[in-house]
Amino acid sequence: MSKLPKAHVFFDLSDYGRPVARVIANALKETAVTPVQVTVGFIISGLIAIVCILFCYLRAAAFFLILKSVLDAADGELARVKNTPSYTGRYFDSVADIVLNLLIFTTIWYVADTGPVSAILAFAAVQLQGTLYNYYYVILRTRFDGDTTSRIFEDSAPLAMQGENQKTVNILFALYSLFYGVFDKIISILDSNAPACRYFPNWFMTAVSSLGLGFQLLIISAMLALGWQDYINSFFISYSLVMFALIGIRKLL
Repeated sequence: MSKLPKAHVFFDLSDYGRPVARVIANALKETAVTPVQVTVGFIISGLIAIVCILFCYLRAAAFFLILKSVLDAADGELARVKNTPSYTGRYFDSVADIVLNLLIFTTIWYVADTGPVSAILAFAAVQLQGTLYNYYYVILRTRFDGDTTSRIFEDSAPLAMQGENQKTVNILFALYSLFYGVFDKIISILDSNAPACRYFPNWFMTAVSSLGLGFQLLIISAMLALGWQDYINSFFISYSLVMFALIGIRKLL
């Protein structure tokens, strides 16, 4: 199931794991497995990848990062096929992503010929790039009545949906705000008029999807498999130029 109406579905470079994720979700549809449990699965896969990086099993790390990306799509897909969307799942997923990203870049710093400043800048660059992708994507979904679990502006804890606990939602929202608040604020300042845009062309959203977490993990996996771990941080810092170029193009649309 798509997060957008059919007429506005674009080719998402970051969502390459979706076909396998749908198979997983359909296989779990009639079971007791929950989307949050699938999220725990991608956390485990990400942690295994980090351990593999630490001990220089780089091809194995690449495999588990790709698996993490697939399971990251599968939790949301399972929520849709079971018709059980939740803010608990949405925020838990996002908090898990950013913690894993921090651990990934910290581990790369440990094993590669890079310094702490480079690791911090690369982590911040990846988060800003992913935040821009999510910002535009959520605007698009909101405008065309797609999946609306995510909101354009996450400025207050939402009302818990049926079947979830408000206290849990509040706690996870507070963690989301702590980890993502600064990145959301920076992106909203860089392109404050984006929510007023009538539409984003499909070709533009495909280009923006190159900033999404799935595509970022694919790049990291490829560079690890090739033994290029020393260049991962500098690549993502430089790739921020693409982010600023896309913001400029959006303003011209």
